[in-house]
Amino acid sequence: MTLREQIGQLFMMGFTGTTVTKDLASFLAASKPGGVIFFRRNLESVQQIVDLTNGLQKLSPAQPLLIAIDQEGGRVSRLPAEFTIFPPCGQLGQCNSSELAYSAAATIAKELRAVGINMNMAPVLDVNSNPDNPVIGDRAFGAAPELVGEMGLATIGGLQDNMVVACGKHFPGHGDTATDSHKELPVVDAGLHRLRETEFPPFQQAIRYGVSSLMTAHVLYRALDPEAPATLSSAVIERLLREEFRYEGVVFTDDLEMHAIIDHDGIGEAAVRSFVAGCDVLLICKDQDRVMTAMQAMERAVNDGRITQDRLAQSLARVAKLKARYLHPYKPVTISDARLVVGCRSHKVLLDSWHKAYARIPQPKSVETVQATSSHDSPVTHV
Repeated sequence: MTLREQIGQLFMMGFTGTTVTKDLASFLAASKPGGVIFFRRNLESVQQIVDLTNGLQKLSPAQPLLIAIDQEGGRVSRLPAEFTIFPPCGQLGQCNSSELAYSAAATIAKELRAVGINMNMAPVLDVNSNPDNPVIGDRAFGAAPELVGEMGLATIGGLQDNMVVACGKHFPGHGDTATDSHKELPVVDAGLHRLRETEFPPFQQAIRYGVSSLMTAHVLYRALDPEAPATLSSAVIERLLREEFRYEGVVFTDDLEMHAIIDHDGIGEAAVRSFVAGCDVLLICKDQDRVMTAMQAMERAVNDGRITQDRLAQSLARVAKLKARYLHPYKPVTISDARLVVGCRSHKVLLDSWHKAYARIPQPKSVETVQATSSHDSPVTHV
């Protein structure tokens, strides 16, 4: 691969529209990204998604694309109504059934694979430890690290056993924040003991279990790095995640267009800093000009020696290993197969059984649902 092709493998990008237009095809040919991510703006129906994923993969014959989505359930659901849409993870956590969590994740995975989507940006491994958190809330399985860990492992198993890449997020934990990283940079003042006791355990369990990828948090943890948010911090990514926790999988950034990052660094510098800090794949969810700016900045950083060839090779090897496990050999999907799987009777029966299990759980008289907003998609972009 040329240097530009190598750098392309380190990016996952979003786009507007529901078809592979000439402009999109031209952009993908020039940028050669390693993956794309879908939002509601991209998805209309089973037929359209099959056509879209097949069309995208045709443009990348040498290296199949990671095609990702945030399909957590509840308010972070991107798929059209034809699919089996599960309630939020917070309700699943109240059922406290790892068997149900596994089955739900397996159902999601089967439907995603049927339409050509091979990665789910889930599970959320954040512990909902701050009731004033404006972005996590019922996206988390609960407020106890043991419960989050157990449900998280079941979800990872359900996805990965059915050949969909799981991505635990948001390392090292977004549950104790009081602001939304889509809008500004959250700061967590908790001490290291508190982080090790509450925020870290679900991620450590997922690492031991073999989660294929993790996503970073655009959050500054003063006890870990008083200057840089986790996404840009070698203390968090290299020393804590890689060296102490011994994680060998692929590390994705959260969207670098979020205000927690872009308000402080230009997109090019943010891309280089996150990669130098230890991230493998850089996520830019909407603006194609920013994608090209970031890729050009990465190329300059390699040529200038700021990014070494050894560092580049490490991330390329991790991405290649992930693709070898989940994407090879690549086979296009068909609408006939997709219609047999998406929203099928057995999946609806499982969803119905979930509703019955949840209905048996005593509920408090009033429950406040945390709502989150985003500049990219409504009500939550992905992360």
